[in-house]
Amino acid sequence: MKAIRLLPGKGIFVTRRSTMRETEPWGVQDQPRFINMAIEGETELSPLRLLEVLKITEDEVGRVETRRWGPRAIDLDILLYDDLVMNTPELTIPHPLMHEREFVLGPLDEIAPDKIHPVWKKTIRELLLDLRRQQTGS
Repeated sequence: MKAIRLLPGKGIFVTRRSTMRETEPWGVQDQPRFINMAIEGETELSPLRLLEVLKITEDEVGRVETRRWGPRAIDLDILLYDDLVMNTPELTIPHPLMHEREFVLGPLDEIAPDKIHPVWKKTIRELLLDLRRQQTGS
């Protein structure tokens, strides 16, 4: 994937990556399926600078802004940043909706099942299992 190949040149070194998964769209249903994956990386960039670099990378890969949750060539999100909890107008970490999205938790569980969410105080695996139980009503 082009975006992953661009990251080391920007000071982001990928240490783990999940498989790619095709999933149903979330939020806006009348659009093509998405391809999702998670990566873990190391960087000395601050969270806000990391966000800037990721947005530049999205532009380089060909992202064009459309409607919210609409189709896009790429969407790079910061899900977690160590155990940091921050909420600014530009960036919220951990990602505020990750615990509600199986397409996020599934790939993240593949690479970091025992990582503890710094707000919910549960592992990624526990959050994924909780979400699946909610979805099935059991």
